[in-house]
Amino acid sequence: MLIDRTNPRTAVLLLMIAAIGAVRVIFNFSHDISPLANFSPLGAMALFGGSYFNRGWKAFGFPLLTLFVSDFILQQTVFRAYGDGFLYEGWYWVYGAFALMTLAGRLMLRRPTVSSFLAATLVTVLIHWIVTDLSVWIGSSRFSQDLAGFLHCLTEAIPYELRFLTGTLIYGSILFGAFEWMKRKYPSLAKA
Repeated sequence: MLIDRTNPRTAVLLLMIAAIGAVRVIFNFSHDISPLANFSPLGAMALFGGSYFNRGWKAFGFPLLTLFVSDFILQQTVFRAYGDGFLYEGWYWVYGAFALMTLAGRLMLRRPTVSSFLAATLVTVLIHWIVTDLSVWIGSSRFSQDLAGFLHCLTEAIPYELRFLTGTLIYGSILFGAFEWMKRKYPSLAKA
């Protein structure tokens, strides 16, 4: 059976990432808690997956799959008015940034500590800020197509990136803290 062969560590990591992906969808569906939707769990998902999955394809594949499923559900329901296709416009920039954030988690959080988590969070926010705003800036009629225009685009994104930073810190603290606690309580979750 597949369940008999599944590593409990992998199953728990998958469940935690899927739960955060579900929270992302739920917070965007409810008007009562919509302010929480501004605190994106994407950075935390990328760092967590990059840090804890032993194999590279799992570190990138599982969090990216969760991002895709939550994006697809949101695009086909709540955000249908903002797009006319399978996913939102410029999705490939977000997925590229997400892959780079996962790489940051793999490189910076091999042994997660509070200081390495904070440093990786800052790197993640910078990656998200530059890559996703590059997609907004390129070819935009709103921003001049020079360095000054790109800097203007980055400046306007500061409030969004502050919420991204806050979300990454909050969701990341929950994910990393919960998994570290579970590893201590259940030694089978520690790396083999």
